[in-house]
Amino acid sequence: MRTALFPGSFDPITCGHLEIVRRGLKIFDRIIVGVGVNTSKSPTFSVEKRVEWIEKCFEGDGRVEVKTYSGLTVHFARECGAEFILRGLRAAPDFEYEKNIDLLNNHLFPGVQTVYLIAFPETAHISSTLVREVIRFGGILDGLAPPHIVEDIRSVQ
Repeated sequence: MRTALFPGSFDPITCGHLEIVRRGLKIFDRIIVGVGVNTSKSPTFSVEKRVEWIEKCFEGDGRVEVKTYSGLTVHFARECGAEFILRGLRAAPDFEYEKNIDLLNNHLFPGVQTVYLIAFPETAHISSTLVREVIRFGGILDGLAPPHIVEDIRSVQ
């Protein structure tokens, strides 16, 4: 069984993230969406809320599992039995950043393979950081985040 870990903070998960997971499911038998908990950062949304939102995105699809973790992503991949790390690339700077992480991951967990999917033009401009800015300033979220998340955010604004 080919298992991939798709790690991130997902604060919040975006339509771009969903695109990468859906495309990844054509390659992998199972994808673990790893919600990283970084104690040095202050996320906008609680880890519980982020997990809830992601689980709702993939409810009914047993090939996707959502787990939280802290520490090194590559250690979590090994713990989960994931031989692959799935990453999305939006632009050239993403590749430069990810390349160095990939080299380090291979040093720490020889044999782990990172698979990069280039974002489609329709979602290449979307990042969690930009979505948080749109939320902060009351902009239109439609098409940036899944509808249930947009509704949830609107209900508390």
